[in-house]
Amino acid sequence: MEKTIKYEDAVKELESIVRRMENNELDIDSLSTELKRAQTLIKLCKDKLSKADKEVKKVLSKSEE
Repeated sequence: MEKTIKYEDAVKELESIVRRMENNELDIDSLSTELKRAQTLIKLCKDKLSKADKEVKKVLSKSEE
């Protein structure tokens, strides 16, 4: 898996990929590579969000006890 990358950095990289796609800055060869990278970053972000959600719910459930 990815080395430790911050959520914010992953989002910035995703935004950069999207911007380059929207501006037609990627040729067909790099498009495939960038799409694979975007897919990896999206999974990483989802995983981080899920983990944070679980931790918040855990903390909130303890504070209600």
